Amino acid sequence: MKDYTGDRIRNVAIVGHGGAGTTSVTEALLFRSGAINRMCKVDDGATTTDYEPEEIKRKVSVNATLAPVEFRDTKINFIDTPGFADFVAEVKGAFRAVDSALIVVNATAGVQVGTEQCWKLAEEAGLPRIVFVNKMDRENADYDNVLDNLRAKIGKRVLPLELPLGKEDDFCGVIDVFKMKAYKANGNGSDEIDIPADMLDWANDAHDKMVEAAVEADDDIMERYLEGEVISSEDIRKCLIKGIRQAIIFPVICGSAAKNIGLGRVMNAIIDYTFPAVLNDYEVTDIKSGEVITRDSNAPMAALVFKTTSDPFVGRLSFLRVFSGKVSSDSTIYNSSRDKEERVGTVFTMMGKTQIPMQAINAGDIGVISKLQYTSTGDTISDKNAPVQFAPIKFPLPMYTRAIYAKKKGDEDKINTALNKLMDEDPTIIVTRNSVTKEMLISGMGDQHIDIIMERMQRKFGVEAELRAPIIEYRETIRGTAQVEGKHKKQSGGHGQYGDVVIKMEPLNPGDGFEFVDKIFGGAVPRQYIPAVEKGMRESMEHGILAGYPVVDVRITLLDGSYHTVDSSEMAFKIASNMAFKKACEQAKPVLMEPYYNLDVYCADSMTGDVISDLNTKRGRILGMQTCEDGLCCVKAQVPYAEITEYAVDLRAITQGLGTFEMKFDHYEDVPARIAEKIIADSIGCSDK
Repeated sequence: MKDYTGDRIRNVAIVGHGGAGTTSVTEALLFRSGAINRMCKVDDGATTTDYEPEEIKRKVSVNATLAPVEFRDTKINFIDTPGFADFVAEVKGAFRAVDSALIVVNATAGVQVGTEQCWKLAEEAGLPRIVFVNKMDRENADYDNVLDNLRAKIGKRVLPLELPLGKEDDFCGVIDVFKMKAYKANGNGSDEIDIPADMLDWANDAHDKMVEAAVEADDDIMERYLEGEVISSEDIRKCLIKGIRQAIIFPVICGSAAKNIGLGRVMNAIIDYTFPAVLNDYEVTDIKSGEVITRDSNAPMAALVFKTTSDPFVGRLSFLRVFSGKVSSDSTIYNSSRDKEERVGTVFTMMGKTQIPMQAINAGDIGVISKLQYTSTGDTISDKNAPVQFAPIKFPLPMYTRAIYAKKKGDEDKINTALNKLMDEDPTIIVTRNSVTKEMLISGMGDQHIDIIMERMQRKFGVEAELRAPIIEYRETIRGTAQVEGKHKKQSGGHGQYGDVVIKMEPLNPGDGFEFVDKIFGGAVPRQYIPAVEKGMRESMEHGILAGYPVVDVRITLLDGSYHTVDSSEMAFKIASNMAFKKACEQAKPVLMEPYYNLDVYCADSMTGDVISDLNTKRGRILGMQTCEDGLCCVKAQVPYAEITEYAVDLRAITQGLGTFEMKFDHYEDVPARIAEKIIADSIGCSDK
């Protein structure tokens, strides 16, 4: 593959709902361009961009995969992205590297959840969009219905530039609304024909609407049009290009990846209508001045690492988009995000999993560097003499957490190492250790995401682990007051053991923890043993009397006691303290408490009723609702953590994958008696085992 200047490069993310056919479309585009000589199907497990075992097994994309093609003396860097919500981070990373998006829509299903999600992300990124209606050869494919669907759910600015020639099994080509010509196509090429007579009115109507929409992109031409002047085809074309590049017109074209119909026209549309890579100015922060500045492709070198993977044979691979300057083989680059210099060996691009050598990654291009030591996803590479930083990639917060346990004893360190490397690849993985439950917790976007992480860990690093629901951090406390004596007296010949304490136990305000008060007078308990009494109380608090959970928010006052000059010891007083603590807990109305979290659920207004109903079944308290800037509603609630350990899965089902949430610990509350009885019974059962 030869080097291209930025004006002959296009960078396009192929996105859509899972099952719309993004991978099949990518494969057909590669075949149509000549990049591959055999077109494979997803079901065969041999497509260029779905090559990971996890993808082949599930027949879905889980990675954003680079696939460059050469067409009409232009290099198009396609990035095939996953269509499922669990892997939305791959889409967000890809959107920072591309200049436009190809939204694939299923001709039989229309606009689906993933379509809307991708559209929203592209809107946030300010990307021009082309809609490709795929599977026009399928039964029940209905182009008009899809267009109505697009206008209803996405907006009236969608503009069909093609109409299907034939329907379902008879679909054999497209009508070009701009040129007013039909093109009969099959796997071997296309032939220009006149528009069939029975479709001429449909095509004329679409052409008129196209002209009306196009001229709105240019005030001068629109004024001429309104005055009745006939607008030339060249002016209409310029208006279309302007409207599409400014993301005020979204062209709709159609075809079939399976029959290889319309794919060449997709690439023509990308080349003719979307931005050449270097025409986009970009914003960065100047590190020296701290100001946000706008630069063009002639500025000193600047690149963004948008994806990182680990290859068992070549190590870490860093995918980067170069916005200005160039990155060459056998050079030194500066990571301005980490203030580190890195040595570059070879630079290359990737066709799926196949490396294709490059001399340099020029401005506007996308390429890969291997074995960078310090560089991670989201880092900026820039000229050391003109250091800048791109805004960080905003990845979504993980929503699903599991506890991870090694299947084999001694594999804990291997798991830590593997997870650290996987976190380098995927910024939406977060691994923490709960200091209270002693569990290692792994958080991701959903159950599928976590399952794939486990499979990758076994495949890449040879270590197996199992997942469990996280242990709920219950707490115990008291609601009453008790005064008791704890006496430990033991004679066994020779020195015995003797410790005697009288304590008062009373509740503290929530969050106050533990307070120890010494009220001994007259040496009833010698001073040297009082620290042992406090230590015994603190140790006793680690395991409560109801279900063995830590005891919180109590005050222990040491009132009285007695000692033996020979038999008393620190250990004896610790044991006496433990006895007194347990006795006092039993008499002071002990209760079990559970953690409550503040939950912010973001969803469409039409879904709030279902969300609230579901939260009510989870013992949640609805605190209110508010409308967000992006048009979504936010349902605010407080919910026991025990009820929402699977909430990522539940919310996806309720909102068809469109809902998201954030949660934060707020406070502890008493567990209802009926539920507390079960928790206590389960804990006793576990301890008996």
